[in-house]
Amino acid sequence: MPEPREMISVDHLTKRYGPHTAVNDISFSVDKGQVLGFLGPNGAGKSTTMKILTTFLSPTAGRARIAGLDVWDHPLEVRRKIGYLPEDTPLYKDMAIAEYLAFVCEVRKLPRSSRKAAVRRVAEQCGIADVAGKPIGSLSRGYRQRVGLAQALVHEPDVLILDEPTSGLDPNQIVEIRQLIRDIGRDKTVILSTHILPEVNATCGRVIIISDGRLVADGKPDDLMASEKTNRYRVLYASDGGAGGAEAALDEKVVQGKLAALPGVKSATRYDSESKTLGFHVTSDGATDLRRPLFQCAVDEKWPLLELDRMEASLEEVFRRLTRNDADENAAAGAKPGASS
Repeated sequence: MPEPREMISVDHLTKRYGPHTAVNDISFSVDKGQVLGFLGPNGAGKSTTMKILTTFLSPTAGRARIAGLDVWDHPLEVRRKIGYLPEDTPLYKDMAIAEYLAFVCEVRKLPRSSRKAAVRRVAEQCGIADVAGKPIGSLSRGYRQRVGLAQALVHEPDVLILDEPTSGLDPNQIVEIRQLIRDIGRDKTVILSTHILPEVNATCGRVIIISDGRLVADGKPDDLMASEKTNRYRVLYASDGGAGGAEAALDEKVVQGKLAALPGVKSATRYDSESKTLGFHVTSDGATDLRRPLFQCAVDEKWPLLELDRMEASLEEVFRRLTRNDADENAAAGAKPGASS
């Protein structure tokens, strides 16, 4: 029977802890070869969803499948299909890296003849081959994270589920792990849960955001940012009055005052720009498009306009808007009994 293209399927998934609903009727699917960023504030239901997908928790309602296998009906078969790196990487610190990975091979029931090759492969892949003989307890946080990633990959799973995989890594290691995740995602399915939003931009081709247990966004990072209405603009003028100094040099306070007085403008703030230029960040008091008024103002005042653009929304801004109520409720009420992130 051919392997399904749709490697993860979640249908109307719900998880309740008594009166609290941690995951509320979410549905999504992930194809083979896709790296999915799974985002949400603390308490939104991310970890609960991931624990259901990894068969650690049973759903209250709905279904979840890995490679066509129901996670509740076929937990052992599902576990053979997945590699899992939890946020708090559980490792046997008194074991050497190679010894620990060989133990994982045994637990995973890899053929004895292929275990040494599997350990060598993931040690090279995760950049720990040079320290394979060292005890795990002597390693830095970054290297322990690499060992955790290696154990998730040693049996060559079809689906990789990663919770904060670059936590504790230095910038160089982060770049290496990001590239590794992208490489893995070419022929495997990866779910990446992280609070580091630049990580999502650098690694994931698709993003799901959940808030208060509900799915609130699903799409490519660029598409989500492009759909977000922004009210911020950047304008840049030649401060010396233009080519050859034919016009009077611009007065910063005069320009700032006139920009701030335009209808719909909330603020006009100077930003550092290159020599002989004058730049401002301008915000509107709503969804009003200020590009035409800003351009017309420059024409009327004879200000040499070098740049005028609407600043793109960041993924962080999209995330904050979609999850603000969830975050505010968590901050006001504190941790909820039985709630999970």
